[in-house]
Amino acid sequence: MTRAERRNEKKKYGKDFVHFCRIMKLYFPDFVSWLAGLKDPRKFWTYETEIMLMTVIMKNVCCIGSMQQMTEEFLKDECVKNLCAALGVPEHEFLPHYVTINEFLSKMDTGELEKLRSQMVHALLRRRKFEQARLLGKYWMVIFDATGLFHFKERHYPHCLKKVLNKGTKEERTVYYHHVLEAKLVLGDGFVVSIGTEFIENEHEDVPKNDCETKAFKRLAEKLKKDYPRLKMCVLADSLYASEPVFETCGKKGWHFLIRYKDGSIPSVAEEYRSIRGSGGADSLEGTIAREYPRKGKVNKKQHMEWVPEIDYRGYSLTLLALEMEEAEEKTGKTRSAVFQWLTDLTVTHRNAGEFAAAGRGRWCIENQGFNIQKNIRYDIQHANSTDYNAMKCHYLLTQIADILMQLYERGRPGIREAKKIIKNISSDLLESFGELLTGEDISFMSAYGYIKTA
Repeated sequence: MTRAERRNEKKKYGKDFVHFCRIMKLYFPDFVSWLAGLKDPRKFWTYETEIMLMTVIMKNVCCIGSMQQMTEEFLKDECVKNLCAALGVPEHEFLPHYVTINEFLSKMDTGELEKLRSQMVHALLRRRKFEQARLLGKYWMVIFDATGLFHFKERHYPHCLKKVLNKGTKEERTVYYHHVLEAKLVLGDGFVVSIGTEFIENEHEDVPKNDCETKAFKRLAEKLKKDYPRLKMCVLADSLYASEPVFETCGKKGWHFLIRYKDGSIPSVAEEYRSIRGSGGADSLEGTIAREYPRKGKVNKKQHMEWVPEIDYRGYSLTLLALEMEEAEEKTGKTRSAVFQWLTDLTVTHRNAGEFAAAGRGRWCIENQGFNIQKNIRYDIQHANSTDYNAMKCHYLLTQIADILMQLYERGRPGIREAKKIIKNISSDLLESFGELLTGEDISFMSAYGYIKTA
């Protein structure tokens, strides 16, 4: 794309903040009232709840690295007037200072922000625009994975996890850290949104053993069943979840699962699989997929799938599905192969084996679209934003809410990625637009009824 073409594209996709608010209101007409309806922990206040929270959401979508930088960036009169006009609240002299926001978040119940996210997800599901993302046309895929957030040299809160490095040596030191378990709903190719969060934390500082991902899964499962009691769910997870407690939890909740499997996870399953396969009892399927990549050129992927149903493991009837892929690049002539295995309690057939394999490999979405972008490209979720632990958690939840809005914004404006190329440029253009005063026509356009086609 030439510079002239890029300039024309930028003109076509101007007024970024106006379009962001329009898409937010089209998907969530009650979003502002949801913000206003959250329980306010303050007895006396200068700023409305919706102003306090939306300021942090705008910090995230504009890719601003710190709270102090946010205060500096949002110092413009135009930013203050625009946000107040978009939210329909009386105009303030300034947007709230980062110290004011952090004091507010330190007292706020994290359950209120989880309720807000739940309202947003329910609104998306009711639109029935993402039905094609269901596995086998029935089950919503929910990916579970954990990641690290903050690390400290000293304990700053009783719930910190603790790890001793280089134990027994002169370099021995203790690190205090925080992890989080996320459940993300797959709504399409590369479109995953947070529907549940469980912070992995110790009950108190003297516990003999750290809290872990498996225990957090049980707690998160309880939350999800309460928030989405009728959601037909298939759990996607890595090999850490190939265990009886996870199978039992899924069975009690009425969920199915498709879990990455390694031979060391449950040795008896691998042994039975090899035995049945050796006796010719496995079903198999061959296939070839041709794909064009910008750098690799044309790549032919040969796939060999085989599966053994009804493998018994402590009363659970499991199917082990194995996918062997061989990629041949025409441009370089290189060939490489890889083997993937999954366990599922669903029925695998010749018709749906390919769909299972594609869904299983799609688990990387939470690591790329989820954690990688949020850590390294747009939101910097490893930056604490506050010294108060409760405020840290609120910041994290507000980031997940902002991410839902930002993904809808990017998909609701066709061609935006072609016009602005990279994720950070989309956010920087949104920040620039936020500093341009809205007109009466802009405000009318934001609230006008319309239709959004998700890319």
